[in-house]
Amino acid sequence: MQTRSTDVLVIGGGMTGAGVLRDLALRGIRAILVERDDLASGTTGRYHGLLHSGGRYVIKDPVSARDCASENTILRRILPGCIEDTGGYFVVTPWDPPDYADQFVAGCRAQGVPCAEVPVAEVLRREPRLNRRISRAFAVADGAADGFLSVGVTAASAREHGAEVLTYHRVIALIREGDRVVGARLEDKRGGESVTIAAGLVINAAGAWAGQIGALAGVPITIVPGRGVMVALNHRLVNTVINRCKPPDDGDILVPIRTVCVIGTTDEAVADPDDTAMPPDQIAFMLDEGDKLVPGLGQARALHAWAGVRPLYQDSAGVDNRDLSRDFKLLDHRERDGIEGFISIVGGKYTTFRLMAERTVDLAAARLGVEAPCRTHLEPTPARAFDPATAASKSGLFWLGQPLAKVEADQSQGELICECELITRDRLQAAIAAGATNLDDLRRMVRLGMGPCQGGFCIYRATALLHEACIARGDDPDTATAEANEALRTFLEERWRGLTPVLWGDQLRQERLDELIYLGVLGVSRRCQGRATRGW
Repeated sequence: MQTRSTDVLVIGGGMTGAGVLRDLALRGIRAILVERDDLASGTTGRYHGLLHSGGRYVIKDPVSARDCASENTILRRILPGCIEDTGGYFVVTPWDPPDYADQFVAGCRAQGVPCAEVPVAEVLRREPRLNRRISRAFAVADGAADGFLSVGVTAASAREHGAEVLTYHRVIALIREGDRVVGARLEDKRGGESVTIAAGLVINAAGAWAGQIGALAGVPITIVPGRGVMVALNHRLVNTVINRCKPPDDGDILVPIRTVCVIGTTDEAVADPDDTAMPPDQIAFMLDEGDKLVPGLGQARALHAWAGVRPLYQDSAGVDNRDLSRDFKLLDHRERDGIEGFISIVGGKYTTFRLMAERTVDLAAARLGVEAPCRTHLEPTPARAFDPATAASKSGLFWLGQPLAKVEADQSQGELICECELITRDRLQAAIAAGATNLDDLRRMVRLGMGPCQGGFCIYRATALLHEACIARGDDPDTATAEANEALRTFLEERWRGLTPVLWGDQLRQERLDELIYLGVLGVSRRCQGRATRGW
């Protein structure tokens, strides 16, 4: 058994946990973050990529709207390379209540959310695929954010200031001495070793799993996991975030994120935050609703489907998911439950993660007797981190042609491993050196396998690089080969989950080709870890 100690233990490797870790580190507080899988493997890595202007919440959730409006500006400054300034429109389609538009404008004005009505002709000139029957349009400061990269650079900044990150470490118990939480026992999922971390304070930033962590401390936290289904289309049908101008509902947002666009999302209460099922009727509904924004969207090539789970906090029973606040809440368990040494931060969203972290660390610092102020709103994260191709442009923000410009500047066309996402050998090797241990880690770090072929032409190449890295560090050749093959099978199986709901047309033809490559030519086993797969 390994034993460690720290001032603060942070549980959860999503955007909120990484933000808390960075804030602690910048204030000089020793901290360790633990995550049961890879960073951004939970909700942060499974959302639609929207940087909120606040417009979506101005009527039903004004506190959240104000927080989003102010944090939107800060995140553009401190997360260079992670955010694209797409802008956003709220548009009134023939299916939307016409009187809502004036309520929306009044709400934006009241909550300080920048909003301006734009002539429909101008909107259609900029976005010619939009429904020609929209009657009004309003410009807002929406953007597109890369959740994977955001967590990566935020954690990298925390490490630069002395913090530690332990991925693939699952919390199996919180250690209590009387009415105080004093640490946690972990299981190293890769090495099988038990790890005990003693901590002066434990911060629960586990998102949709926060209720499970609270139960380990003996405190009730009611989280209502809200599952949302999304579908990615194989190219950007729009270059601006498009919202329906109506009360928030299913299938009313279209987000251009990197090389694709995403239609989302549903909101269904589920019992288990690990329930990421994608019911076929919800996929069909997303595409039908998308047709109301962009006619023909339902016939476009659907690239991939997935589901994420919102961490909705419930103060009282009997509230519908859509009526639960998207705001966050800081739970001081000393005041709330009589338990010392334990704090939970629940609810919220990507756009408010920094503010959530600031409020959490303000309380943590007070408990620890630290007077250093928050600096996360002032200091940018490292622009390059593990992926130099996404370093900030002169404007400080990502732009769509940036990866291609990097390839052309370096004349590295011959080094491309993934042509869809323009990922070179050097970028993959840098990600492996930064801690990627499997192909899904590489997907999260550099978008490997997220293009139209969904890994068909790049994954066997990336597997070879993983194998080379294992050999270079001295692994036994047979072990290295077995691990590389298992990484390949596991990745293909996970990709298949998101492909199954959209197997028709061009995507079905693509998957038949990929199946011939991997099963027919490479002889990849149809079984992964003893479980029969449905396709691979």
